[in-house]
Amino acid sequence: MTTRRSFIKNAGIGAAGVAAGSTLAAPAIAQSKITWRLQTYAGPALAEHVIKPAVDSFNKIAGDEMEIELFTADQLVPTGELFRAMQNGTIDAVQSDDDSMASPTEVTVFGGYFPFGCRYSLDVPVLFNQYGLKEIWDEEYAKVGVKHISAGSWDPCHFATKDPINSLEDLKGKRVFTFPTAGRFLAQFGVVPVTLPWEDIEVAVQTGELDGIAWSGITEDYTVGWADVTNYFLTNNISGAWIGHFFANMDRWNEVPDHLKELLMVTFESSHYYRQHWYWGGEANLRVNGDKMQLTTIPDAEWQTVEDAAVKFWDEIAAESETKAKVVEIFRKYNSDMAKAGRPYRYT
Repeated sequence: MTTRRSFIKNAGIGAAGVAAGSTLAAPAIAQSKITWRLQTYAGPALAEHVIKPAVDSFNKIAGDEMEIELFTADQLVPTGELFRAMQNGTIDAVQSDDDSMASPTEVTVFGGYFPFGCRYSLDVPVLFNQYGLKEIWDEEYAKVGVKHISAGSWDPCHFATKDPINSLEDLKGKRVFTFPTAGRFLAQFGVVPVTLPWEDIEVAVQTGELDGIAWSGITEDYTVGWADVTNYFLTNNISGAWIGHFFANMDRWNEVPDHLKELLMVTFESSHYYRQHWYWGGEANLRVNGDKMQLTTIPDAEWQTVEDAAVKFWDEIAAESETKAKVVEIFRKYNSDMAKAGRPYRYT
């Protein structure tokens, strides 16, 4: 049998008789297909919109070079363990917000719904790409062996409840499924934050374990079935957009060839863009044409109490660390600029 070493040696001898200027092609070496396991925060119905189109597109283009295997909420590991599983290589990549995957970074509190940090979905990509949040996230995750690939916006945060909410008083004592930071903020208004596996929420509302949900906008309520078990939708929101991300284990990211890294970033950006119009259009359409939940509203003057409390909450967060203070200052600067710019950037 001819070994690889003797093959190369003999090929070199034979090359001496080849006409000057010609070259001998190197032997082809088979490359194994790269396979990633990516778990999303979203359940199956929601994943069809927030991640599956991008994964399908990537797999189609990458062909025999790489494949992403997609897993939905809690399918491989509980959502609260996503970060650790990715960090230790149990899974390769994650789509989630920092907050619900229990990220041990200085920026975790800003993931998901940071109270009144954003008014509209376009605020998120501008904050990350033009106001400096991307660089902070990249640095924070690199410290813990994780690649922060990109950030994007999802839907606004509203209450979907069994009983009508027409005043702040109506929120008192309500057991609500929400994000850790949102729950911490809302507790001052009497809300009782509850943490449960995502797949258990619908049944928990039906059985009375939960009085409501403050996890999404109305598009998600309809898509995942929560509109079937709640009766009312509060039009006031505590944030105009959820901040979510794509992450990967740093070692696995570094193993990927540059052209496939570029493809990952491009297809994930396509996911961010899809969600921009899917949520924006869906939120309006279902408020106008949806038939499963009745809309309620807390008067603006009363809701201002909540917005004023958010300013104090930001101060509380900023006092916790230098990095958090830097992020809060970016949020302040951005929202101040938007208010000064006026319509259509801000109406109040």
